[in-house]
Amino acid sequence: MGGVTDSGSAPLPATDRPEAAARLRDALLSASFTADGLLELLGAPAYAALARSETVPALRATRGDTPLEALVRLFLLQQPVPRARLTDVLPVEDAVDAGWLKPVGGDELAATVDVRPYGGPDGEDWFIVSDLGCAVGGAGGIGSRDEDVVLGVGGASTTLAGITVRSPVAAALDLGTGSGIQALHAAQHATRVTATDLNPRALHITALTLALSGAPAASLREGSLFEPVKDDETFDLIVSNPPFVISPGARLTYRDGGMSGDDLCRSLVQQAGDRLNEGGFAQFLANWQHVEGEDWQDRVRSWVPRGCDAWIVQREVQDITQYAELWLRDAGDHREDRAEYQSRYDAWLDEFEARKVKAVGFGWITLRRTGSAEPSVTVEEWPHPVEQPLGDTIRDHFERVDHLRAHDDAALLEGHFRLAAEVVQEQVGLPGAEDPEHVVLRQHRGMRRATKVDTIGAGFAGVCDGSLSAGVILDAIAQLVGEDPVVLRDRTPAQIRLLVEQGFLEPLG
Repeated sequence: MGGVTDSGSAPLPATDRPEAAARLRDALLSASFTADGLLELLGAPAYAALARSETVPALRATRGDTPLEALVRLFLLQQPVPRARLTDVLPVEDAVDAGWLKPVGGDELAATVDVRPYGGPDGEDWFIVSDLGCAVGGAGGIGSRDEDVVLGVGGASTTLAGITVRSPVAAALDLGTGSGIQALHAAQHATRVTATDLNPRALHITALTLALSGAPAASLREGSLFEPVKDDETFDLIVSNPPFVISPGARLTYRDGGMSGDDLCRSLVQQAGDRLNEGGFAQFLANWQHVEGEDWQDRVRSWVPRGCDAWIVQREVQDITQYAELWLRDAGDHREDRAEYQSRYDAWLDEFEARKVKAVGFGWITLRRTGSAEPSVTVEEWPHPVEQPLGDTIRDHFERVDHLRAHDDAALLEGHFRLAAEVVQEQVGLPGAEDPEHVVLRQHRGMRRATKVDTIGAGFAGVCDGSLSAGVILDAIAQLVGEDPVVLRDRTPAQIRLLVEQGFLEPLG
């Protein structure tokens, strides 16, 4: 991947010119070609429109002659820019020689790749490289039919980055790296990063993303799923935003995994267990089929490998017509010949009907390698708004699983708990009623859960500040309400376990 290559699409910049990438990065930063700089220049509406692949507002906002406007037109809007406008902004000769720019027309220059500013979680100024017109993911706006096209940052990419556990680790693996966003994030907290992809063009672009963002280089390996990984190689973190779309055939590499139904996601999850070090996490985005006569939760639960705890969250469900239309439009098929579009639509429905699939679920799968003889597997549906990033929330979930697994009811009552931050209590009932019909505890952070509790549970949670044990608190409540403390101690641990599991109560010690 040293020189400028052509793998079926447009030639790409060289990856063996780190000094050219460093000088280009310095020039971009000097001109405020950053996420914050773009927002200030374009304004919120035009900036948001770019994320929808709509360029007209940004074109209108960059009609001036400032260096930043020239760079936005060049790298994000794919507009040729006179060389004279760029001479004092970029290391032009370097950029042309390394393949970042190419001469077009008279004395104009054009970008060979999309370069999109991307703000890191701690305020870093990064740049995501992708194929022309693909900066924000989703090929529907470009009409591209190149099967090896590499997309940039889309909603799925940022979702996975947000849910990933960000503990310092020795080794991380990004399966199906695409434009390299997950590898870029992992490079900030992993000593060694390995990135794989079936598409050699994606590996080339990942190398460009890392270099232009000033990140350490990764070990880049070509192949499908775990094929490029050595038999004895294990990791502390595995992440993947795979080509999970359930489609007839494998027309687009970035989208279609080439396996039947949801077999690709199942294989990925099942194979991950043997590749994790003890305590290591594997985190994926996935689709799964809702098959007639089958519980979807049982289906995905069966994917979990031995020796792993799991937390699987279904975020969305689409019926088969919605699902087919979404991905046909994503590929721009709706803009082609109407008969061809209908033929492809029919093929999707034929495939689903043959498999008795009535809907498709989308969500997150997190595995954690555990030494426990009784792994914990939680499968749930949560379509409600959450607060990203969720990495800490997910790590805390598994730590609470460990605590509950290690403490029987007697030990639980000896423990101390603290009410989680920003939990509020809501009382629901008829106006003027003496007592509420029910009490709801609601989180304003993380998963933003809400759960019903009885008056004992609400009172218990409200007193939990870590100073008294659970048993002592229950004894005091029993005295206040006139209940037998032994009976209260017997029936309350199940409610305490639920509140701990869902993150309303934090165990101490």
